[in-house]
Amino acid sequence: MNQQAVISEIGMALTVTAEVMQQQFSPQALLVMAEDLAMYGLDAVKAALTRVRRECNRLSLQAVIERIDDGRPGVEEAWAMLPRDEAQTVIWTEEMAEAYGVCSALLAEGDSIAARMTFKEKYSALLAQARAEFSPVKWVATLGTDKAAREDALKLAVESGKLSAEHARQLLPDLSYRITPNLITPH
Repeated sequence: MNQQAVISEIGMALTVTAEVMQQQFSPQALLVMAEDLAMYGLDAVKAALTRVRRECNRLSLQAVIERIDDGRPGVEEAWAMLPRDEAQTVIWTEEMAEAYGVCSALLAEGDSIAARMTFKEKYSALLAQARAEFSPVKWVATLGTDKAAREDALKLAVESGKLSAEHARQLLPDLSYRITPNLITPH
């Protein structure tokens, strides 16, 4: 499908969503929104529009962009993935790691409510920036002290496509492990 066809399809989906949400946009406004969203791809935009209809009171360009799946976890999922101690190995996005750095002192002090609020605010801002810049998601590993759990976490990251097998192999503490493109297995 060419770019004009994608824009047209997105424009129709925006029109239907606006109608369902009892909003009116001028044809020019819908065209501008469709052009801005076309770079994300038709399927991703349609999925985001479905979420907008279910989750929002109003249709806006920002609401759609915030709901486009770019491989990054949402705020609540990201918070749940954070390490709870130094033993835990975590596979997380660069944005999650940066937001964790902002709230980690609060967690260390035992103020989990303030830490969560701080994380959510910083992570949301980093997500918005990454999405506005069309930066691809980058998953990284932070290794914990528990070696058995470390290997399990790396294995899962390779199997889920978050880390390459080669990168995971370099992080394994025991080089007797052999990594295939889809799996980490002992010799």
